[in-house]
Amino acid sequence: MSDEAMLETLRQEIGSCRICRDAPAKGLEYRLPHEPRPVAVISSSARILIAGQAPGLRVHESGLPFDDASGDRLRSWLGVDRASFYDRDRFAIVPMGFCFPGYDDKGADLPPRRECAPFWRQRVISAMPQIELVLVIGQYAQAWHMARERRDNMTETVRAWRDSLLSDRSMAVLPLPHPSWRNSGWLKRNPWFEQELLPVLQDRTKMLLS
Repeated sequence: MSDEAMLETLRQEIGSCRICRDAPAKGLEYRLPHEPRPVAVISSSARILIAGQAPGLRVHESGLPFDDASGDRLRSWLGVDRASFYDRDRFAIVPMGFCFPGYDDKGADLPPRRECAPFWRQRVISAMPQIELVLVIGQYAQAWHMARERRDNMTETVRAWRDSLLSDRSMAVLPLPHPSWRNSGWLKRNPWFEQELLPVLQDRTKMLLS
């Protein structure tokens, strides 16, 4: 079986996954409250992996990762258009949780489901050995992908981006805050992110897409 055929089998298995509905980690009373719709883009040729958190409601409805205002901001950070972003030969997009987890009592998105990453993540990452750069968005992705380079909080983790980008990993890792509109205040309080990190991100992205 070719590498692409193996990836296609993996895509189909992910697409039919119901572990958060049928075998929730904390018991059936904590099952996903709606029908699962896994969203992930797996690639045999992309050199950049976007490791996010979990789809929001709009992404759950459209089936396109980052198909919202957060995605618009992320694409501007990368310096790419929608066509390039959704070209799976250019970007792999694999969140920590493949399905929209629902809302908490305050109307905010719940964290990624606990079942997803332990079951799927290492298998998916191992299936894409060509990845050269992992963009880890938010605390859940940073906790899984960064281990020793992760700092006490998200701000300090992102602030130390040079250390993680230049570490001796086989794949370079670059931590980012979530591009949600809720983080607009964070961006204003941390101007170094746009002044120092984003030019490096855009240069590295351009190089890896060429």
